[in-house]
Amino acid sequence: MGFTSLGLSAPILAAVAEKGYDTPSPIQAQAIPAVLEGKDVMAAAQTGTGKTAGFTLPLLERLSQGKRARNNQARALVLTPTRELAAQVGESVELYGKNLPMRSAIVFGGVKINPQMQKLRGGVDVLVATPGRLLDLYQQNAIRFDDLEVLILDEADRMLDMGFIRDIKKILAYLPKKRQNLLFSATFSDEIRQLAKGLVNNPVEISVTPKNSTATTVDQLLYPVDKKKKPKLLVDLIVDNNWQQVLVFTKTKHGANKLTRYLEEGGISAAAIHGNKSQGARTKALANFKDGSIRVLVATDIAARGLDIDQLPQVVNYELPQVAEDYVHRIGRTGRAGASGKAFSLVCADEHELLVKIEQLIQRHLERVEMDGYEMVHPLPASKALRAPKAKKPKKAKPQSEHQDGQRGVRDHGSDSQHRNSERARQPGGNRRGNSGGRSGNSAGGDNKPGGNSNRRRRPSGNRKPASSQ
Repeated sequence: MGFTSLGLSAPILAAVAEKGYDTPSPIQAQAIPAVLEGKDVMAAAQTGTGKTAGFTLPLLERLSQGKRARNNQARALVLTPTRELAAQVGESVELYGKNLPMRSAIVFGGVKINPQMQKLRGGVDVLVATPGRLLDLYQQNAIRFDDLEVLILDEADRMLDMGFIRDIKKILAYLPKKRQNLLFSATFSDEIRQLAKGLVNNPVEISVTPKNSTATTVDQLLYPVDKKKKPKLLVDLIVDNNWQQVLVFTKTKHGANKLTRYLEEGGISAAAIHGNKSQGARTKALANFKDGSIRVLVATDIAARGLDIDQLPQVVNYELPQVAEDYVHRIGRTGRAGASGKAFSLVCADEHELLVKIEQLIQRHLERVEMDGYEMVHPLPASKALRAPKAKKPKKAKPQSEHQDGQRGVRDHGSDSQHRNSERARQPGGNRRGNSGGRSGNSAGGDNKPGGNSNRRRRPSGNRKPASSQ
């Protein structure tokens, strides 16, 4: 089956062909016809399976046949959890819609709001947004949804993990009842199904990848090494293998900065990307990494689902993630769209329990590679036998608890929601009152605080708008 058999018009097919694609991925082959028919869709697909094009292509096809957007209106809304993912989706909309007379916009926090407001004045066919900044814009009358035809929740599970449920509920209340709804998630968890109950109507369910599975195109290797020798081992791997492009994951922002300095002192060009970096710095670091200006991008889990880099050859887990599922999302940055890739994990004795959880989750033992000169003073224990995953008993759905301003969700991995204590909380004695990254002035954006919008002007109590105030 080729793209030509899916019912897409010539302008869109030309853009797809220019990108070099001729055969749709499984998620695309199932999702595109369903969306074109106007059906609601619930799709579960891991990162790297082509799901962005799975909703972007049919969305553009449907919108191309209708009326253009009116001033301050959006015909389609794509909600994403992070700025990086918003930028990625926005790029896909621009790429596949290049031959169509359509307008699109990307809005997120961390940058000034005025240019975004100006872009929305003429209306947009597709608006890609993070929840907090979208609420800021709505409350300043910069965007309205009277003409909204399609709502898409991308990485819905990640949005719930990051505590955006309250913002999502607010946004849903502002949307017209009659619309097409598309929900894309890595898994269909109980929480996702609970969210879907009030969102999708008689949806087509699509699931193309088993839960928490890793791509077969990615080779996964483990290097046992003492913690103090990790920096030197990473440098040796980069130099000995002549890696020109490698994405390295650390657990904390401080750790990312420290490792970046070490690499640069060793003559290896590198940059860090995490929540304490300004949006400009994050965008520049990613652009330099993509064009080869720097060899190493050191990231916290803010990048686990938000980066799309063509043909990224290798990913390194400098430190294992605290949450086993994040291992799957990290290594999903390589081996995308059927390409091959390699994932390397540098594991010390202290991380054995984290390793056990990861291996249990993915139902395989990582292949261990012993490096000469890196014999361990504190040996890494052997992997534990894998147990068959337990079948989950169906749970009674509980009402979603909402965050009050200032409260934080249970999970946070240093992502764009800017739950300020995420990575500090993992460090003994971490300062819980530190900088949350770009929260001052007009550049703070609403994404720094799920459920709250730091950008809003405070009104005298008698002048608050009852329909949209917090």
